[in-house]
Amino acid sequence: MSVTTISKALRNHPQVGSKMRREILARARELNYRPNFAARGLVTGRSYLVGLVATSLHHPFFAEIATCISDALKKSGYSLIVSLSDHDSNIKKQELDQLSARRLDALIIVSCDLRVELFFRDELQKTADSLVEQDLPGICAHSVRVDDEAAGARATEHLIDMGCRRIAHIGCAETTVGLTRLEGYRGALVHAGLEFNEDHIVRISKDDLDSKLHGAEAMTELLSHKSRPDGVVCFNDPLAIGAMYRILDIALRIPDDIALIGCGDLYYDDSLRVPLSSIDQRIPELAQEAARIILMVLSGGVPRKPKSSVLQPRLVVRASTQRKEVGARGEL
Repeated sequence: MSVTTISKALRNHPQVGSKMRREILARARELNYRPNFAARGLVTGRSYLVGLVATSLHHPFFAEIATCISDALKKSGYSLIVSLSDHDSNIKKQELDQLSARRLDALIIVSCDLRVELFFRDELQKTADSLVEQDLPGICAHSVRVDDEAAGARATEHLIDMGCRRIAHIGCAETTVGLTRLEGYRGALVHAGLEFNEDHIVRISKDDLDSKLHGAEAMTELLSHKSRPDGVVCFNDPLAIGAMYRILDIALRIPDDIALIGCGDLYYDDSLRVPLSSIDQRIPELAQEAARIILMVLSGGVPRKPKSSVLQPRLVVRASTQRKEVGARGEL
């Protein structure tokens, strides 16, 4: 067989028939053959590497996004390199410099609040970019995200439907996503004719490994006010879990005294002492769409002109908001 035929079979190319592909793959296994990606890159001009920059893998959102994107890319022969930037802009720049030095075929940014100027460098402008959960105006990059304003609004509207009238918000002040969800919360209150009370807003400095502790501390602050909230919208589920612990610690009932909703719909939300209502960010769909766009760009199937895909969040209702007098409504 020719080198070209063998190469196409190893890359699962449709021009090679299934019988011949099986024979080639069987022989490759006998020889314990492994492709030389460095050599392949010299011929094709590609590294078959996709970079992903995330704030942290401690938060389940980032870990699930990375896993789903990696699974989707593997099927097309690409490997994912994960780089963590924390919340430090200097670290972000270093990580991007190191990734660009690897001559990546594509770069995916996940909720890093990256400064636009970091992208105006020749190395990154030559890379096919896909941004998940963030828009950076003025750069040639694709965007795949959930409508975060709708997420904040949907969570707040649900608490209003459940009979809450003094609804507080525990949010993240340092991220674009956090500010956008806060706007959704504010808009839902105004639309319903309810008061927007600054005393009912707690802004944490950053979302990190201590989110549960920050959520508990924020809830303590809200409980100290004369006008105690009867509902709380949290920026994410770890913050909501911390708030839940504090509410239960002082023998208040969830949701009868205080209804609670998070954002993220983490896999363990229904296993908590009080199963947590949450906004589903549709992580698998986000990841699959990001990978799909990246692969289409690399195959020449999508123009380099930026394309924005916005997914609508879904409300998942559990016990933390199901007040007896209102009743359960399930997933909406």
